[in-house]
Amino acid sequence: METQTHLLTVVTFLPLLGVPALLMLRANDHKWVRRIALAVSIAEFIISLFLLHGFGATNAQYSFEEFYNWIPGGSIHYHLGVDGISLFLVLLTTFLTPIAILCSWNSIQDRVRGFFISLLVIETAMIGVFLSLDLFLFFVFWELTLIPMYFIIGIWGHGRRIYAALKFILFTMFGSILMLVAILWLYNLTHTFNLPDIQAMLQTGQVVLPPHTELWLFGAFFLAFAIKVPLFPLHTWLPDAHTEAPTAGSVILAGVMLKLGTYGMLRFCLPLFPDASHRMAPLIGVLAIIGIVYGALVAMVQHDFKRLIAYTSVSHLGFVVLGLFAFSTISIQGAIYQMLNHGVCTGALFVGVGMLYDRRHTHEIKEFGGLINPMPVLMAFFLFIALSSLALPPLNSFIGEFMILIGTFEHHHAWASWAASGAILSAIYLLWAYQRVGFGEVTVEKNKTLPDASGRERLILATMSLVIIFMGVASPLFTRRMEPAANTVLLQMDRVAMASRKARGLGAPDQVAVLPAASATPSQATLKVALVNASQRRVQP
Repeated sequence: METQTHLLTVVTFLPLLGVPALLMLRANDHKWVRRIALAVSIAEFIISLFLLHGFGATNAQYSFEEFYNWIPGGSIHYHLGVDGISLFLVLLTTFLTPIAILCSWNSIQDRVRGFFISLLVIETAMIGVFLSLDLFLFFVFWELTLIPMYFIIGIWGHGRRIYAALKFILFTMFGSILMLVAILWLYNLTHTFNLPDIQAMLQTGQVVLPPHTELWLFGAFFLAFAIKVPLFPLHTWLPDAHTEAPTAGSVILAGVMLKLGTYGMLRFCLPLFPDASHRMAPLIGVLAIIGIVYGALVAMVQHDFKRLIAYTSVSHLGFVVLGLFAFSTISIQGAIYQMLNHGVCTGALFVGVGMLYDRRHTHEIKEFGGLINPMPVLMAFFLFIALSSLALPPLNSFIGEFMILIGTFEHHHAWASWAASGAILSAIYLLWAYQRVGFGEVTVEKNKTLPDASGRERLILATMSLVIIFMGVASPLFTRRMEPAANTVLLQMDRVAMASRKARGLGAPDQVAVLPAASATPSQATLKVALVNASQRRVQP
């Protein structure tokens, strides 16, 4: 494979170039530490936009690929690539990192250099996860994300930060162990860590996974990703991590890190283990719906504002998992789009709560009330972001949730009906929380003199609000680039399932479509046929 560009390497490792620059500064030179970290993150965002410029709207294959032998004896390669699934997740990462740095401008006063180094390292690690096409390289970046987040929560967090950091690391490390075992098992069967090669072997029948082996491999990968999402009932680490993390930690955690789990399900679980995915879909769909409803109901009774928003992630990401395991193009597109929407909206909610915390040093809802009088600008932005999070049309979250519900309804009417209740519940807990914080009389004397949003804070909130509006009214610019990749996942599932059944002497089931070779870019006619076949799928209970 010939390397045509080093753009992905630059995008992945540019944030790390800021680390030695920060280390050369004096530890107490906080002004320049912040400036350099912000400059590096903004440069990273600008460079990442070249990925969007060079990515074709109809491209169903990996772009900007880079392939080098890394450890030849172990068939380990440095293999990067980007497609319609990972493209916007990379852009989301590079967009939220400057936001996280700006919202920490004044709130982080202790060990400032270490904090911003941690943000730059975790940015590299998350981008590496999204771009890696080698399972070994993917696992290295996956594990690298844990270290800086552990320190961000444990050092710069709030009261019970050590407990929250340990709970975060123990949960996620347990999932990582399962995934590592599955990766080694898969390597033993295929003798390669290269994802495209593994997919080709499975699609052509060179490697056939027995049903029980496929189920075990799927389970190991899925549990690792479900913990990261987190999917009910594996979610208990998330509220503690969010509550105790500093604002930037919550923005990165909710905005990007949770998406590593849903990305992994889409990149690995579905195309590599299609039969197991179909077998487990009824259980996963039920867990996703429970997460949607349970997360919303628990959010409704929270007294801590930050903990309330944490439970909204459990609810909203249940929609994403449901969309993935509905096995239709439109639901998968909606799931990818909802990953982006959730990252922007929930990240903005945590930014707003962080601004309130900077003024009052509390997250307790009862300590607020009537804030719309002393802080009209901040509370106006907060209301707009809350409306976006509850999926008010034509804002961004409405598009993602609507596509997920349409795709799910094609396969299982009851699932879509139960999931739709989450949209109603989200309106209840978000508007009720806003009512208690923003409206009414100012009952706490300190709140009467709280300063409104500063210029820096208005810049952050206005930027995120503009992105929310743009994603709501210009969704085709995003979904057009996601559609070929979503189709490709379904085509890969069909080919792997049919090759497996053929090798075992079984006939092709009705829902499996006979499609062109994996190396071919699907034509519009082929994609149309695939859409028809995919729409005829039914998730069997």
